[in-house]
Amino acid sequence: MTERKTVNVVAAIIREEDRIFATQRGYGEFKNGWEFPGGKIEQGETPVTALKREIMEELDTEIEVGELIDTIEYDYPDFHLTMHCYWSFVKSGSLELKEHKAAKWLSKKQLYSVEWLPADITLIEKIERII
Repeated sequence: MTERKTVNVVAAIIREEDRIFATQRGYGEFKNGWEFPGGKIEQGETPVTALKREIMEELDTEIEVGELIDTIEYDYPDFHLTMHCYWSFVKSGSLELKEHKAAKWLSKKQLYSVEWLPADITLIEKIERII
């Protein structure tokens, strides 16, 4: 039995009052799926440093990273995902889509209105209790 590859990522749960920012993938295996923006942690980076870098790259926005909400462990068919999910807040910038196909601000009532990727949906229940 071969060991599955583990992919370590960070995700920003960008919050503005009672709304959460969601992005739709425009590429790759999970194209069109909705997710929280973020990406892979590079060697030598802390999760917070990685998250700030990824959001700047993907959305041309500087964020303030808040507390860790949860670390999601999820088995996809080809790899295991470890996703560190942090509350985040826009410091400067306008959340300009550089890699994503679309984005939406979702209220608590709208959280289930998009087709979340499997790992991301596991966090929605927790967010729902908080916002």
